[in-house]
Amino acid sequence: MHNPATTATDSELAVLPATATRDPLNIEYQWLNPELSAAPVAVFLHEGLGSIAMWRDWPQTLCDQLGMRGLVYSRPGYGRSTARPHDTKWPVDFMTVQARDVLPALLDTLGVDSAERSRMWVIGHSDGGSIALLYASSFPGELAGAVAIAPHVFVEDISVESIAQAKVAYEQAGLREKLSRYHADVDSAFYGWNDIWLNPAFRTWNIVDTLRAIRCPLLAVQGHDDHYGTMAQIEAIAEQVPHTQLVKLDACGHSPHRDAPEALNRAIITVIRSVAATSHGTMARLD
Repeated sequence: MHNPATTATDSELAVLPATATRDPLNIEYQWLNPELSAAPVAVFLHEGLGSIAMWRDWPQTLCDQLGMRGLVYSRPGYGRSTARPHDTKWPVDFMTVQARDVLPALLDTLGVDSAERSRMWVIGHSDGGSIALLYASSFPGELAGAVAIAPHVFVEDISVESIAQAKVAYEQAGLREKLSRYHADVDSAFYGWNDIWLNPAFRTWNIVDTLRAIRCPLLAVQGHDDHYGTMAQIEAIAEQVPHTQLVKLDACGHSPHRDAPEALNRAIITVIRSVAATSHGTMARLD
């Protein structure tokens, strides 16, 4: 039996070199099924308060069912990765920075070459789903496909209201103690996410038009009971990317991989296998 991606000792640290726009970064990462060296890679992009540990065993379960390798990592500010300096606020375009700069730099550092990237899937949840969409938009010819689970493409009132409630829970109702199990610097993780989402300047954040650049196969998933976003999010994606496959899950909140894992896995497996069966794993990219 595989160990779930929850144990810090299972993960390693990759050092991303400094660039003109950022200092060097330590990124916590873990390979799943590394022995499947010829298999395609699925990269998992966690939610706004997530980390390797918070995924629990879902990425491993999905990779086992697909026969794929997996790469899970904690973004800067989360898990055991370089913490966010407490006097630093994430910029409004923080998710674009992760998609266009940090993820490609991590792939370079880990030796994931262009041939592997052309067969790679990015699978993201919440903020990670938005980053998956932005990566697919930024590198339209370098990806087999993308899965966006409960993503955000614009800011809704329901999101801001729930994030404001999360701040109260963090400061007054024990959420800080719960999250501290998953992050070396829990305030770095929480306030990096919470401060930017509650910043009035972030209300205008919108990546809908950016999505038009996506050419790879795309699956977008949303739960009907999500208190961080509505179906308008994935419907906006489908308007910009007509070949998007939408899945709307009943009795499911913001975390389909926890609330409805069997239905989510079935949807992802169906899409990935259908792409693999088309032209030996490539689908016409609708250029």
